[in-house]
Amino acid sequence: MTASPALPTPPAPPADPRLQTAFTRLTGVRYPIVQTGMGWVSGARLTAATAAAGGLGILGSATMTLDELATAIRSVKERTDAPFGVNLRSDAEDVEDRVGLMIREGVRVASFALAPRKDLLLRLRDAGIVTMPSVGARRHAEKVASWGADAVLVQGGEGGGHTGAVPTSLLIPQVVDAVGIPVVAAGGYFDGRGLVAALAYGAAGIGMGTRFLLTADSTVADNVKAHYLAAGLDGTVVTTRVDGVPHRVLRTALVDGLTAASPLTRLPRAVRNAAALRRRTGASWRGLLREGRALRAHGGLSWSQVLMSANTPVLLRASMVEGRDDLGLMTSGQVAGLIEDTPTVADLVERIIAEATGVLDRLGGVGQSHAAEALAASGGGAPAEDRLVP
Repeated sequence: MTASPALPTPPAPPADPRLQTAFTRLTGVRYPIVQTGMGWVSGARLTAATAAAGGLGILGSATMTLDELATAIRSVKERTDAPFGVNLRSDAEDVEDRVGLMIREGVRVASFALAPRKDLLLRLRDAGIVTMPSVGARRHAEKVASWGADAVLVQGGEGGGHTGAVPTSLLIPQVVDAVGIPVVAAGGYFDGRGLVAALAYGAAGIGMGTRFLLTADSTVADNVKAHYLAAGLDGTVVTTRVDGVPHRVLRTALVDGLTAASPLTRLPRAVRNAAALRRRTGASWRGLLREGRALRAHGGLSWSQVLMSANTPVLLRASMVEGRDDLGLMTSGQVAGLIEDTPTVADLVERIIAEATGVLDRLGGVGQSHAAEALAASGGGAPAEDRLVP
């Protein structure tokens, strides 16, 4: 098979130190921007494009077999030599093999879908891989930080997929104050203004899923992307009818049907989807049941809800891979209501950095202007520490 052509190497990091953070230094990426690991969406092409543009691209491996993950990792490495990551599910039957593969291939960052396992986190960290669990609450961030996680991605309620109720603007400063590791803020970010806002909250970078899904480098079908672009700020809904836990998705006829369906109709659909997922990934019924018991223990779900959890990857595949916007599920952040185009990843990252630099310049100019006015009003004789800048 012919190797994919290498993507162009972006320019050197900007001399401006304001956009170099603890996260960029930790991971070796140029910019504090993360493309989150999305099942069926963040494959080799999107991940490599993000890495080559200077951000951290993350492969969404939860919907890949072990062999597919190996192929995807090597494909990214053929396209770019920039750092990238892999998103794992700790409850996957072959997770130990996946961790071993990541170590052998020299993957730079490991992130986790759902809760991580402490032993896996420590094994990855000891092998030199940066560990970055994803969380939605302060207590979870504190827990993984106590285990030795290198960084944490924190998603507020605006984010797509499994999400909590606390908005990003409140959750990020709370977590930043609680842990002593770099925090990547996610949920509602799409431009340079958001990046500056996250840095002001004390975060070391931003994570974006929906914004990267809506790029030219995303393999999602154009008709599906059109649904996202047409959505307003009220175009998403958080529902437990998909997989038993709060899940933010686009409002569609399918979602309305799931919401209105009775348990008697939802359950058979969930069983069929569980069987389809088992065939697709090679998982055993024993493994699915073991995962179900874990979900029940940690999430207090009923067996009906556990079976419904199989809906997510199957329905996502229908839309994200097969382009079935009529039958598929479309996970989305509220930010879809603010996105109007599908640029290349390189153009998107360049735009975000330019916007962020412009905002910082403007804020710096305002601060200098206010300081000059205060100095003039004081007659110029007050000590610097006594001059108040509004």
